[in-house]
Amino acid sequence: MMMTHIQADGAGGPEVLKLATGPAPEPKPDEVLIRVRAAGVNRPDVAQRQGSYPPPPGASPLLGLEVAGDVVTVGPDAGAWKVGDQVCALTNGGGYAEYCTAPGVQCLPWPTGYDAVRAAAVPETAFTVWANLFQAGKLVAGETALIHGGTSGIGVTAIQFAKAFGASVYATAGSDEKCIACLRLGADAAFNYRTQDFVEEVKRLTGGRGVNAILDMVGGPYAMRNIRSLGMDGRLVLIAFLGGSKVEQFDLLQVMVKRLVITGSTMRPRTTAQKGAIAAELRAKVWPLLDAGKCAPVIHATFALEDAAEAHRLMESSAHIGKIVLTVG
Repeated sequence: MMMTHIQADGAGGPEVLKLATGPAPEPKPDEVLIRVRAAGVNRPDVAQRQGSYPPPPGASPLLGLEVAGDVVTVGPDAGAWKVGDQVCALTNGGGYAEYCTAPGVQCLPWPTGYDAVRAAAVPETAFTVWANLFQAGKLVAGETALIHGGTSGIGVTAIQFAKAFGASVYATAGSDEKCIACLRLGADAAFNYRTQDFVEEVKRLTGGRGVNAILDMVGGPYAMRNIRSLGMDGRLVLIAFLGGSKVEQFDLLQVMVKRLVITGSTMRPRTTAQKGAIAAELRAKVWPLLDAGKCAPVIHATFALEDAAEAHRLMESSAHIGKIVLTVG
């Protein structure tokens, strides 16, 4: 079976993304084959296109880490999914295409009332936020979290999940308009990092105590500022380095005095079993919220599959608030 997909003609800018035709993937025994209706666009896709985030061994070389669509084939070890089921999935690559495979345990049903676009906007951010802010960051009700990049796909999800599970939330964003969007999503306060010092704002709002957890995608430039913003037994969780991964000066004394934990992770290299365990927790704890109409993704823009280059240009501009999604077929 042949399919249309997006192919990157070498590493480079958005212009390397071209529409192409090739064979549809064959599902492994533990996988399902999905007729893709929509695919989310994410920062790791941009990094892969640029040549700085190659797919792990055995993964599809095509871009695309999350999709929503219809199951058309079920492998013998792929679980209880049936042909015709509407699923959204965290994929191991290959989402920018008419057909994509995903391990059965990495698939979840469309939340109640969702269409393909909204369903496709959920997996990557939900898996990432749950694994990092809640599992690694150990955020619990009654605590306070600082979310950097509050209007990114990750940020939108993190603000809503943290509030839904009883935490107070502060967020940073790059404009007053984006700060207002963070407040509308439920943030208790939002700081324009271009005009405000989030360290001083956190100190003011917490009476000098600091926050319990920080979810950071900026990296090096924020390292010491994050440390100063954390309270006793605070947790700093790193998920990206949009500002660079190197730190010129770092005061380890603060880590010891405050008993801080600094951790981080990437999602793609995790095993199928590890991703399946995250999916199971999402199904049990987060999906009931989504089914009830809470914590819904914010869709900034949709593009047809053949316009993937334009979607990437928008992603790189950081002008978006929420998710960018490709529609297929």
